[in-house]
Amino acid sequence: MATEQQARAYVAEWGDAQAMERLERFCRLLVSENRQQNLISKPSEAQIWQRHVADSAQLLEHVPRETLPIGPWLDLGTGAGFPGLVIAALRPEWDVVLVESRVRRAEFLENCASALDLARCRVVCERLERVEPFCAWVISARAFAPLGKLMRLSAPFSTKATRYVLPKGRSAAHELSEAKKPIRDMFHVEHSLTDREAGIIVSA
Repeated sequence: MATEQQARAYVAEWGDAQAMERLERFCRLLVSENRQQNLISKPSEAQIWQRHVADSAQLLEHVPRETLPIGPWLDLGTGAGFPGLVIAALRPEWDVVLVESRVRRAEFLENCASALDLARCRVVCERLERVEPFCAWVISARAFAPLGKLMRLSAPFSTKATRYVLPKGRSAAHELSEAKKPIRDMFHVEHSLTDREAGIIVSA
């Protein structure tokens, strides 16, 4: 997808009218807050749907649609809300846990979850090492940590059934190739729909 219009149309395939209204409001809140703290780059505000919202929504492509959630969707280092808050907005019936250790960003996420009436979206302002473990259905992370470190930190939340979906940008293939063999055997790279040169590391 090359335009904002295409990105909006793509996201609309994953949610109803209410979901799109929630995301429109989220985008307005984000652009406003971006004047107070650096959440996303200023140039990307003009491409917020393509660069951020659709980029997050596409992770749903890699989550089994036929199975019901067997635990929360855990998003590590959520930052400005990507991908976790977008997932929560599109799937308000799912439990989504956003882990963000930076206080101001966590406060922003909490305000957004409240404003969008996302009752099942929980923000945890803590380093992941200090979060009480639980069994996650999906683990996502966008620019959180290198793959090896991410696997170590997320291990207490992972089961054999946990699906990892990790947008890694243009370094995805290289990062996976540099990982130890047991990790390489667990994952493969899917092409991003929002950037032809970017990839998403997905567990088998």
